[in-house]
Parts: sequence; structure tokens; C-alpha cells
Amino acid sequence: MKKLTHEDLMGLEVYARNRQAFREKVMAHKKARRVAIGDHAALYFEDALTMQYQVQEMLRIEKIFEPEGIQEELDVYNALIPDGSNWKATFMIEYNDVEERKQALAKMRGIDKKIWIRVGDCDPVNPIANEDLDRETEDKTSAVHFMRFELTPDMVKKAKAGAKIAMGIDHSAYQHSLDPVPDNIRKSLVNDLS
Repeated sequence: MKKLTHEDLMGLEVYARNRQAFREKVMAHKKARRVAIGDHAALYFEDALTMQYQVQEMLRIEKIFEPEGIQEELDVYNALIPDGSNWKATFMIEYNDVEERKQALAKMRGIDKKIWIRVGDCDPVNPIANEDLDRETEDKTSAVHFMRFELTPDMVKKAKAGAKIAMGIDHSAYQHSLDPVPDNIRKSLVNDLS
């Protein structure tokens, strides 16, 4: 998948005029890229459009307009765009109640290694998680993890041919799966593959 460049971005003034319409487009797009796994966990699959939105928002918030600063943002967020043989996602553990979330995070240490994706009859793959930094302490895991699911050529071929995609979590404190993911999500994820 193509990485973002300066040419893909709107200047601050142009973005300000188009922000609402662009945000609505991105939010509609994201609906087909969120996979709820049980009631309290979700994978948010990233792509060029979701990352363009993140960059535009960062530039807006930080009022960044110098080329070097823009490039720094691009370098950070381009790393989250799939490369054609993988899926990249933000994994979130979601509890509205702060105390309930705190207790759950204490029980879910190592959950980032227990998430899986399976394409068709291929063996499931676990993510390469948190390449940027460790997101776990002795007491708890983080509510947010960044993940890369590397697919074999056979998995890519089968996904593009229409094989079902399943996802789940097999952790002692949280066990849920979705088999298969809805077709609109499957189609959106297949678009990330070369």
C-alpha cells in the first residue's frame, strides 16, 4: 500500500475548510475497519486514509506547517500503513468504568500475544505487537497496543480469493472470537493486500 507524502496532505487552511466533510468520510470508512472481539476489545485496522486523517489532525492541533515537521509526522504514521502482505491495527481494551478497566488490565498481562487472525484453512497468526515500546508493566497491560499481522503468501492469495477471515483472543482472562468477520470488513481488509 502506498505511503503518504506531502502531496497527499491538505494545507492547514484548506484542511480547516474541508475538515468536517473529510472527517465524515473517514468515520464512515472506519466502520468497516473495526472488529469487536467480545464486549471489551476491538481491533481498529489502519490504512492510508485513516493515517491521513491522523496526520491532518496532528498538523492542525500542533499548527505544524514547516516541511521538516510535516515529514516527522508522516514518518510516524506511515509506519502504521499496511505493506501489502500484512494488516496493521490498533488494539484497544475498552471498559467505560475506570475501576473495572483497571482490574481487567491487571488480569490481561500478555494479551497482546494471545490475539490471532486466521484466513480460510491456514494456521492462525499472532501479531508482532508494540514495536514502538513496551506497553506492559509488572502490574498491568496497556489499554492500547499497536499490532502488525504478517501474512504468508498463501494467506494473501486465499483472502483475495474470498476465504473467510476469523479473529479472536485466547487469553486466560479474556476469550472471544469472531468467525467469520462480517463481509464488509473482510472486503475492506483484502483491499490492503497486494
